Amino acid sequence: MIEQEMKQFEHYFNLLRDYLVTYSMQVLGALIILLLGLWISNRISKMVEALMQRHQIDVTLTNFISNLVKVLLIVMFVIIALGKVGISVTPFVAAIGAASLGAGLALQGMLSNYGSGLAIIATRPFIVGDTIQIKGVSGQVKKIELGHTILVNEEKVAITIPNKHIIGEILHNSFEYSLVKGEIGIAYSACSDTAISEIVAVILANEQVAKSPQPQVGIEHFGDSAVIISYRFWVPTTQIIETKLAINKQVYSAIKAAEIEIPFPQRVITLKKEHE
Repeated sequence: MIEQEMKQFEHYFNLLRDYLVTYSMQVLGALIILLLGLWISNRISKMVEALMQRHQIDVTLTNFISNLVKVLLIVMFVIIALGKVGISVTPFVAAIGAASLGAGLALQGMLSNYGSGLAIIATRPFIVGDTIQIKGVSGQVKKIELGHTILVNEEKVAITIPNKHIIGEILHNSFEYSLVKGEIGIAYSACSDTAISEIVAVILANEQVAKSPQPQVGIEHFGDSAVIISYRFWVPTTQIIETKLAINKQVYSAIKAAEIEIPFPQRVITLKKEHE
């Protein structure tokens, strides 16, 4: 048993030795071609990326094209290296084509995501840094991949959306800003113009609030115990929470400082005494 295994080992060792003796220069040349190809692919990919950044091309499109150029060049050099050692790539191409057909049928959902990702990169309905809302989900675009898009909402939670759920849907894009809404109630006896002026002054004094679109302040509706003053403004999505909390606090302080009454809910109860 041991002698048979030794003979098999010797047989394979002799095959390997003969192959290296015969084709050692071809193998060495193939390795040199492969290593040189990896270096050239990496250099050209970085040059393409730098060129696109110099022309201020979208970062998502830049990354996609530079990576695509790198992969295509690597595949080309691998084919050249295989040809150097006498390995034909024609059977591999045929096998890959047959396997791709079967994989395409089994992975229709994944391929659909990739196709949608290419459509997003090509048409650019949004870019990294935009704030979008789609199918009830909203957040700032953190990363756009071929298969999915990653959003980060105001709670700093990462939301991964498959790209097939983005293409063909109604998309709301507020770019780098998000809309903030707030309201406060004042007494019916108070001057609404004064309250509105105070709120406008507070909002405009905050450096994070966008100048365009302009903030909006006015009477929202008439409540049971108060006139409801509503205010709306736009802020960068990355500062939405801190800006909203700061302005709400300043609005409350400004209304109190102006001696405008902020009523609490009241109910009038009338007791009727029945006559005996």
